[in-house]
Amino acid sequence: MHWLAIIALAVAACLAVYFGTRALLAILHRRQVLDHPNHRSSHDRPVPRGGGIAVMAVAVVGCWLAALMDPGDSRPLLIIALLAGALAGFSFIDDLRGLPAAARLILQVLAIAMGCSLLPDAPVFQGLLPPWADRLAAGVCWLWFVNLYNFMDGIDGISVVETASIGLGIAAVALLTGAAPELAPPAAVITGAIIGFAFWNWPPARIFLGDVGSVGLGYLLGWLLLALATRGQWAAALLLPLYYLSDASWTLIRRLIRGEKVWRAHRSHFYQYAARRFGSHAKVSRSVLYCNAALLIAALAAALTGRAAAALLTGGVAVGILLWYFAKVNGKTQHDG
Repeated sequence: MHWLAIIALAVAACLAVYFGTRALLAILHRRQVLDHPNHRSSHDRPVPRGGGIAVMAVAVVGCWLAALMDPGDSRPLLIIALLAGALAGFSFIDDLRGLPAAARLILQVLAIAMGCSLLPDAPVFQGLLPPWADRLAAGVCWLWFVNLYNFMDGIDGISVVETASIGLGIAAVALLTGAAPELAPPAAVITGAIIGFAFWNWPPARIFLGDVGSVGLGYLLGWLLLALATRGQWAAALLLPLYYLSDASWTLIRRLIRGEKVWRAHRSHFYQYAARRFGSHAKVSRSVLYCNAALLIAALAAALTGRAAAALLTGGVAVGILLWYFAKVNGKTQHDG
């Protein structure tokens, strides 16, 4: 697909989500679909949740259009978009009434198992594992990615920043390297959609993604990153989401060590500590944006030069500095208290 058509898809997705979310806000207010603050929340007033309905509706339709415009095999992307839409719909039910963790997990595992069968016929882990183990490991990583995307959506604007950064990075790597040009249109659609949502979610947010958005986006982006890795761009696929991966994984490890019930909501992510200290979601989300810009540059460097080790080191340093900064902020908060 020509790059002008890709840009047109992204712009159309942005406008559709912007106007769709404006209409959705009134409906959610009228239906009282609100996220009320509690002791685990990072907001202090009721805010509508379910903004991901508009984002996912546009993302699914946009991915279908991108697939139908692709002269190659469009079946994998069509099915992945359908699965993402189904998973998002199930997650909206969870937003409304709450569902057992086991039910959510089973649905995610089924969607991911089907999705793994639609990945390009090449190893994700670059031949380091036998084929069956490669797909199993990819599925486990994808399952964790879907859930961490949900866990990390805890302050205004942060998932907007993360989604736009990953989507733009996938599109740039796919187009500039020519390794996976068919991944650029869906990545651009997702980027455009989340930018349209940013007008409503940037601090102070007027609406939240909800599980319908964070789970659906985690599923779509997870598939695109794994597909990028099968095309040999494993370093870029690891670098682009590295901040979310690092914050969520390290927090999970700490909570496991403390014997906490890790499936329950909490406020112990690095970014949440920083948000409480700063009293500003915007400052934290901007910090993540700067870190992600460094990760995107490192991913492009790895893809275009082949120097994966140097790029990974650079990206790791950028994430390490941000986590250290957030942790230092938390330490200062506790000391001041």
